[in-house]
Amino acid sequence: MTETSLVLASASKTRAALLQNAGINVTCDPANVDEDSVKIALKGEGASAVQVAETLAELKAQAVSRRHPGVMVIGADQTLDCEGHWFDKPENMDQARENLKFFRGKKHRLNAAVCIVKDGQRLWHVNDPAEMHVRDFSDEWLDWYLNTVGDEICDSVGGYRLEGPGSQLFATVRGDYFTVLGLPLLPLMQFLRGHKTILP
Repeated sequence: MTETSLVLASASKTRAALLQNAGINVTCDPANVDEDSVKIALKGEGASAVQVAETLAELKAQAVSRRHPGVMVIGADQTLDCEGHWFDKPENMDQARENLKFFRGKKHRLNAAVCIVKDGQRLWHVNDPAEMHVRDFSDEWLDWYLNTVGDEICDSVGGYRLEGPGSQLFATVRGDYFTVLGLPLLPLMQFLRGHKTILP
């Protein structure tokens, strides 16, 4: 690592852990962005789920960048599109159950966007989609899964934890593992190496 500091504009423990486990030290400073209002406005304008993820990632980074002059700020966001329906993080276990039942036997697209802003200027961004094919699981398995994972399920936009029992949800996953967890880590590290923020 160089002495250049990085700020993650997120309260996500998973995103912070992905960076820290990769040897990248970050300071976490969550952005105060009204995501619901942004999504409603963009959807009303005909934006795609991909565009929403990219916009929210940048808005988060921009908001936090104002508090950290001269520092690179990482913003990230995920959107989930299943048959034209957009899904957010479930508000409770009942909603998580209904969402997972909707996904059962279907394919959906998970869009993970990441953006870097410094002093209010966007330096870089990428959107890395993943295609998730949920298997036709039984109701008994769903009960077991919800009881096993517990409230942590509400921390994921898809209600799944791929790094744990949630791997059993899927018939196939086409896309990068880190992207599914919430952060396109490999392209992000390539950018950071190019800017000598981490060792090349």
